[in-house]
Amino acid sequence: MSSSTSAAPARPSKVPRVPFWAQIVLGLALGVLLGWIARSTGAAWLGTTLDRIGETFVQLLKLAVGPLVFFAITVSITNLRNVSNAARLATRTLLWFMATSLVAVGIGLAIGLLTDPGAGTGLSREDGARPEETGSWLDFLTGIIPADVITPFTELNVLQIVFMAAVTGIAALRLGEKAAPLLSFGEAALALLQKALWWVIRLAPLGTLGLIGRAINEYGWNLLGQYATFTADVYIGCLLVLFGVYPLLLATVARVNPLQFFRGAWPAIQLAFVSRSSVGTMPLTQKVTERLGVPREYASFAVPFGATTKMDGCAAVYPALAAIFVAEIFGVSLGVGDYLLIAFVSVVGSAATAGLTGATVMTTLTLSTLGLPLEGVGLLLAIDPILDMIRTATNVAGQAVVPVLVAAREKILDLDAFERARSFDVDEADADGADRPRGSADPAAVPA
Repeated sequence: MSSSTSAAPARPSKVPRVPFWAQIVLGLALGVLLGWIARSTGAAWLGTTLDRIGETFVQLLKLAVGPLVFFAITVSITNLRNVSNAARLATRTLLWFMATSLVAVGIGLAIGLLTDPGAGTGLSREDGARPEETGSWLDFLTGIIPADVITPFTELNVLQIVFMAAVTGIAALRLGEKAAPLLSFGEAALALLQKALWWVIRLAPLGTLGLIGRAINEYGWNLLGQYATFTADVYIGCLLVLFGVYPLLLATVARVNPLQFFRGAWPAIQLAFVSRSSVGTMPLTQKVTERLGVPREYASFAVPFGATTKMDGCAAVYPALAAIFVAEIFGVSLGVGDYLLIAFVSVVGSAATAGLTGATVMTTLTLSTLGLPLEGVGLLLAIDPILDMIRTATNVAGQAVVPVLVAAREKILDLDAFERARSFDVDEADADGADRPRGSADPAAVPA
């Protein structure tokens, strides 16, 4: 007699999760399509919807920026007490920030001089408008110190927030054990803010749809024709820094595999591209930097510091090209001394770009230093969202590259962790290490 066995019920197949990068690409494609439909059909409701989606995403990022920067800088400074040679690490980090900015501005100047981005655009001085926000050296120097402790957060003056955080962190270091309750509160507040920001980061594909769709609806494709050379120059300059300068430094200075670096850092770079926010990407940048083998105590200082001051795209490549572009539109001839001034402003004044998105303040600072009309900034505002994506991606990549360089030179880089680093999804990054105590191993870094 044959016995029959009942087959086990088949488990329902799980619907495969769409990777985060694919969600972003999908949001980008849908945004372009919907923006084109809104512009070509004149559908005001669709244009308004895209505008609201993009604006809401940016507003959610802004909501966390002030307290996030304050607690990140404060905690990062106090964490240096756990790092040997902390002063040396901080100094070398700053020097590498300046050195790479100098190389980046040199690339921007070279491309601008070779291509004449302002020639043949059809634009004139009448097309420009003086921006609402401007930067000057006096404002930069006097604006660091806030009038009170509330206004910098309500007006989102990141530079003043950084100043207050630095003072708080240094004072806490001097107080020692007396400041322990404050430090515990700061670490808890930072963890809470980062957790909330992960939720916002998950909305990046939707935010991308709204931001790109709004840009296409408002400006269309004709705008790219007028700014074709300038747009190409900015992208080429940033890509040369991103995939030329950084890999060269990683290979020759840090003596690590550049491809492995990009494999590990890619989640932060792609989020920076679509969010256009170095500060908003900061938790993810710190995550990928730690996964690349940089000690957590040092990464927690270098990444927040870089997110507010290290801007190779916004403060080096872009201002150099913008100055040449505006000078050509307004018929002003620049000399060698002017180009040296551009380099000086880019290296020393990059902290003036501290903020959420855009580089308007840095550009006005550069133009005012050269004596160029600030109305020239108005010529660039229309194309700015498209340019800001590659600028911010370059910024964030540099904010991860420098800690790797410094850690490798100081022989504190975990090379095994660097070689194991891999790309990961946002949900995985959100869950990873949320409750892990400081100094414990990263389980996600262990190969399966």
